[in-house]
Amino acid sequence: MTIQQAPRAVVMIRPHHFCSNPETSGDNAFQTLSNRSAMDTSQAAMEEFDSAVTLLQSAGVTVHVFDDTSTKTPDSVFPNNWFSTHIGGHIALYPMFAANRRKERRQDVIEMLKLNYRVQDVIDYSGLEQDNLSLEGTGAMVLDHISRIAYTVQSNRADPVLLERFCTHFNYEPIAFEAKDAFGNDVYHTNVLMGIGTEYALICLDMIVDPTRRATVAQRLEESGREVIDLNQDQISSFAGNAMELTGNRRLLALSARALDALSPSQITTIERSATPLPLTIPTIETAGGSVRCMLAGVHLTARERITP
Repeated sequence: MTIQQAPRAVVMIRPHHFCSNPETSGDNAFQTLSNRSAMDTSQAAMEEFDSAVTLLQSAGVTVHVFDDTSTKTPDSVFPNNWFSTHIGGHIALYPMFAANRRKERRQDVIEMLKLNYRVQDVIDYSGLEQDNLSLEGTGAMVLDHISRIAYTVQSNRADPVLLERFCTHFNYEPIAFEAKDAFGNDVYHTNVLMGIGTEYALICLDMIVDPTRRATVAQRLEESGREVIDLNQDQISSFAGNAMELTGNRRLLALSARALDALSPSQITTIERSATPLPLTIPTIETAGGSVRCMLAGVHLTARERITP
């Protein structure tokens, strides 16, 4: 079983002061306002987070948990945007669009990875924030680690020059495209409309604006040997595309309970041919405009002999 697309370990950040980020609401149509108090919202998010960690660990996934007690980083529960890890011992640090999201980067996470996994280098793009450039990690890019393709929605969260630079450094082919939702809003992150597993791909092809580009994306996914599960826009609104394949006691697809409920029986059957759905109940966290995939920073590094969670 290849684990290239489905890592055995993830990094997750426990949010002590979770809320929907006002600095990202302008271009994230998935964000919603809560009518609960800040304290109730924060407590609910913590409980959802801890429950998700327990379920992942019980399924055999190694989860490295870090606490965030800051009141200045409302989106810290979504660490996949500020760093990614890659086979061969590589780590990338990314420039973020919103100023308060730049505070999410933390050296203790990188030091933990160096301690427990074989890390050859850390390539840091974050200084390009000073030029108002951003490339928000595996939110902006959905990476096919097997076929080495970086599928990327064109947005202010994915600068085209930085995309080319990343792909050159990490040996990916960029495939960029414009995507909009049913209301004509630009899609802000690629991982809300697609997720790639080892043997299948979840994607809403209808959201890709250009028909030629839409056909190209579908063709490249099929050429990679994956079965394409074409999602509709209602399913995307329920975060059905924001899922991540992991390796635990078996191959898993981590997604939210809301996302799983939105999938059709035939779509679930297709997934179950190669992975077991693992639904996580995170309705409060989803009000911030991200779901399970955003919460999981996959560890695609070779473990040293001893692991410290």
